[in-house]
Amino acid sequence: MMMRVRVVSLFPEMVDTGVGFGVCGRALTRGLAEVVAINPRDFAQDVHRTVDDRPYGGGPGMVLKVEPVQGAIRAARAQLPAGARVVFLGPQGRRFDQALARDMAGWGALVLVCGRYEGFDERLLETEADCEISLGDFVLSGGELAALAVIDAVVRLLPGALGDEGSAQADSFGDDLLDCPHYTRPEVLGDGRSVPDVLLEGNHEAIRRWRLKQALGRTQLRRPDLLRRRVLSVEERQLLGEYLAEHRAQARNFNDPEPVAAADHDEGEGL
Repeated sequence: MMMRVRVVSLFPEMVDTGVGFGVCGRALTRGLAEVVAINPRDFAQDVHRTVDDRPYGGGPGMVLKVEPVQGAIRAARAQLPAGARVVFLGPQGRRFDQALARDMAGWGALVLVCGRYEGFDERLLETEADCEISLGDFVLSGGELAALAVIDAVVRLLPGALGDEGSAQADSFGDDLLDCPHYTRPEVLGDGRSVPDVLLEGNHEAIRRWRLKQALGRTQLRRPDLLRRRVLSVEERQLLGEYLAEHRAQARNFNDPEPVAAADHDEGEGL
């Protein structure tokens, strides 16, 4: 089933250009997804195609008006199957993550609404939004970059979008873990840095365990919050313990005064 996306944006060229590359571009070419941008200016009610106005109560900046954005959203809905969800992109929304991307990949159709200026008239959210999402705690000039990030994260999860169907699961966050390190040729660099021996020996079980150990260890050190919500198997606890012991030993060799600042619960304790 094709994933059908409509993006309500004052800068449709940004969207049209951004979705044309890499995995997303190939998915569109193969007919796995469809992305169309709709400009609220086309639904403005004056000759100047005005889409914003000064905020009531005073203050800096401009606010997006209800009528043109509402018209664009409703036109987008009319192009999609009944029940397509409308997602506003804004700093007050739910944090976008891989779990939400997987959920959205199953929706079949959605409308992404990009903010600009000081944001939306609140009545738009009250009448048109099914949900609001945010990329994180930082400020962008508009929602287009956020929309492109969401589209890319969702489209790459569609069946057939990736050359290897196992790639999405192996990615960081695919299993609530950061990805393991990756290596390619040459085997040894000019400065002597070499590929780990385990990856060269052809023992697939040893490679699996090494990759899992690295993913667990990296996640513990860099994103321990991910491991706290994951129930570790006996094997995973053992591998994590090995990784942390090796990391501490290596850190002592380099005289690091605080070798494992992010890994205070030894052997996976409290995860």
